[in-house]
Amino acid sequence: MVECVTLKEEEIWDISKQLEVTVETIHLLGKNLSETKEYASRIKSQIIEDFCCMKEYVERQGRNTLMFIEQEQKAAQQKIEETIHQLCVEANNLMDMKAETSYLPERHRYKDLLSTVNKIALDQKLNVVKSAVEDLKRKLEILLLEKYAQKFPTVQPPDPHQETNVCSLSPESAAKNPEPIISSQFSQWADDVTFDLKRVYERLAITAQNRKVMVSSYSTNYEPAPNRFCISQVMCSQSFSTGCHYWEVITKDSDGWAVGVAHEMIGKRDKLGRTEHSWCVEWLGPKKQLSAWHRDQETLLHKDKPLRVGVFLELEKKMVSFYSINDKEMLLHTFEINTSNPLYPAFWLYSLERNGSLTISHTNRR
Repeated sequence: MVECVTLKEEEIWDISKQLEVTVETIHLLGKNLSETKEYASRIKSQIIEDFCCMKEYVERQGRNTLMFIEQEQKAAQQKIEETIHQLCVEANNLMDMKAETSYLPERHRYKDLLSTVNKIALDQKLNVVKSAVEDLKRKLEILLLEKYAQKFPTVQPPDPHQETNVCSLSPESAAKNPEPIISSQFSQWADDVTFDLKRVYERLAITAQNRKVMVSSYSTNYEPAPNRFCISQVMCSQSFSTGCHYWEVITKDSDGWAVGVAHEMIGKRDKLGRTEHSWCVEWLGPKKQLSAWHRDQETLLHKDKPLRVGVFLELEKKMVSFYSINDKEMLLHTFEINTSNPLYPAFWLYSLERNGSLTISHTNRR
């Protein structure tokens, strides 16, 4: 009987101890939760303050740049007005001399008059400022979209079947989908394709969730890859071997580009459209010329520069077609495909000395 009482007392003690530990654990977790919320709040406040400082700095630099341009414009305007005034005085003197004499002064005394007027080089000064701002904008875009975005995981997008509140869209989301939804004959075959970090030249930066490729002023920090291009080209990660597939590329931000498809084994130094297993349309800005290329053979298309190119791949029919996209699709060129190997979307950017980019569009055409 005494043993039973002792056992019950031990059980009660154990239960009491477990209860005490549980209560203490709940207290500690509650304290930890409170500290976590406080810490997150401090970090959020600091980040908001940092971005406000960056915004204020950029706005201040913008105001200073505009003020500089205005000052230069006023200085140039004043110099022009002074020159005009001097020439008017000179013209009046010549008219007086003509009236007082029966002959004109020798021509050679005035033939170099225009050469004495100093050229107002305002355009040169402002173009330097414009180029500097464009370079800064490009570097900031690479830094924010590529370097900064890689520091944290991608936020899971909302359920597409749920109704979206327009007011809740972030500025970045709104910027990605500015176009209204319009009808397209290819909407049912639209594919989500993205650039491959292992098949891109080191002087091309990939940003915006691997949807934008742009010329970089320095080599990027890509991991070593055996098939990385040695020329300014890039391929997508996705390949297609059956069925129909469609994607669109925004080309308006580049003066020279090629959009096409290629076999996976295209060489690191092989240019798109110059091999047996690659096909493309190409815009060469200096020549202002649109062409189709395959097996190093060029077909002039005699059409204006497309601002957006749609690619429709029909593997059963062994065809690939390229379209200029505006409100509707306008056929640019169609190739017959003489391969059964999987094909990848492939791209080329002309001249690393120029700013330029290509963007895979978020297909919202239906």
